[in-house]
Amino acid sequence: MARKTTKSGAGGAGAGSAVRVEARRAEVRLPPLSPYGGGLEPDGDYDGLEFKDLVLTGQEGPGARFIDCALRECVLDETALGRARFIDSVLSGVRGVGTDLAGASLRDVEVVDARLGGVQLHGAVLERVLFRGGKIDYANLRKARLKDVVFESCVLSEADFGEAELERVEFRDCVLRRADLSGARLKDVDLRTVAELDIARGLDRLAGAVISSAQLLHLAPAFAAQIGVRVED
Repeated sequence: MARKTTKSGAGGAGAGSAVRVEARRAEVRLPPLSPYGGGLEPDGDYDGLEFKDLVLTGQEGPGARFIDCALRECVLDETALGRARFIDSVLSGVRGVGTDLAGASLRDVEVVDARLGGVQLHGAVLERVLFRGGKIDYANLRKARLKDVVFESCVLSEADFGEAELERVEFRDCVLRRADLSGARLKDVDLRTVAELDIARGLDRLAGAVISSAQLLHLAPAFAAQIGVRVED
């Protein structure tokens, strides 16, 4: 499999310090794939396979390993994939409620046009992952580690990043609604092009992020409330 990653230089200035290093974007190049029509198995080993239009509702695949795989238009309602590993793979058009990816590892992965609700990613490790398009509601990313992750043109509603570590993470043309950053640690996180930036909890954890001047004005009342300043006309 051939894969190319790109690394750009420093980003421009925003409120606070500029992002020093931009995220490295994974561009997955899959080899010819063999169609797969079976189910999932705990600790299953899947290499060079295409899962297409499969209903994997409630199936058990904890600890499974997916290398050079594509999951396209699959249903993942309450699919158990805790501690699974996805390497050099693409998830396109997947949809599901309550998908369990707790403790999973995603490296060099593209997630395209996903529609997920209540996906469990707490304790997961994401490295060089691109989320492009789609909508993800109530994602649980508590204590997850995200490095070189890009969220692009997607809607994230009530994502929980509590106590997570985010390094070189970019949110590009996204909606980030009611996000929880409680206890999170941010380094080189770029929020400047977020179309809707709404932080429900953890405003004090934005150190290490860069925002635009317009976003600063929008967040000013919340920042004032955070430090106990009353603003009156």
